[in-house]
Amino acid sequence: MIDEAVQPLLDGFVTSLREVAAVEAVWLHGSLALGDYQLGRSDLDVVAVVSAPPSPAVADLHRELIRADPLAAKLHCSYMLTSQLADPSVRHPTFAQERYFDRPVTPVTRRELAIGNRTLYGPAPDQLLPATTDEELFAFIRRDLREFWLPVARKRKPWYHDIWVDLSLLTIARAHVTLATGDLITKRAAFDVLPRLGAPADVVEDIRRRRYGPESRTGPWWRHTRAGLTRRFVRTAIPAVLGR
Repeated sequence: MIDEAVQPLLDGFVTSLREVAAVEAVWLHGSLALGDYQLGRSDLDVVAVVSAPPSPAVADLHRELIRADPLAAKLHCSYMLTSQLADPSVRHPTFAQERYFDRPVTPVTRRELAIGNRTLYGPAPDQLLPATTDEELFAFIRRDLREFWLPVARKRKPWYHDIWVDLSLLTIARAHVTLATGDLITKRAAFDVLPRLGAPADVVEDIRRRRYGPESRTGPWWRHTRAGLTRRFVRTAIPAVLGR
């Protein structure tokens, strides 16, 4: 069930979007679809299927929503043309992090859409979106770990920021489970996996508190220590996960 504070925002978004875009369907994915949504902390992950490329009015709509409701800053939406649904390599117009850019709807997102099958408007994902095979899913996850996360681990600066610490550990844990079983797990479930992978306990607890509250440790000393612990774990855990 969608949080009462979120439902009016999503309903208003769909109504307004249909006035400025050729909308065929609107779907939920991420924590909202998989039952791990945390108000004010989780993103509102949405995919809109459109029959024509979105106009600049769509970005204006997002900005108007943010001005009216700060929670709308976490509403991220990719706009997929109906003619391009079958190709996971296509980069789709996306409004996220308060800006407009292009990115693919990845095999992980496509599998989340299929599992959640949550629809705000129009046909459900399983009626329009071609199924993602396990081979496609595994190949994407391995490529993401090898070509994105490992190169980031060679750098120092990103690991002083919460978002890189949080996403790296949770991504590795979820990737480990998917590659081993084919299942997608929530971020909450990933916390149970991280100790088995040898993740530093203090960093895991830091992430848990930031996601589920209350937050605790701050300050430059902890950020410096956490950066080193996280970077070392990422550099060793990814080869181990890929090796399995």
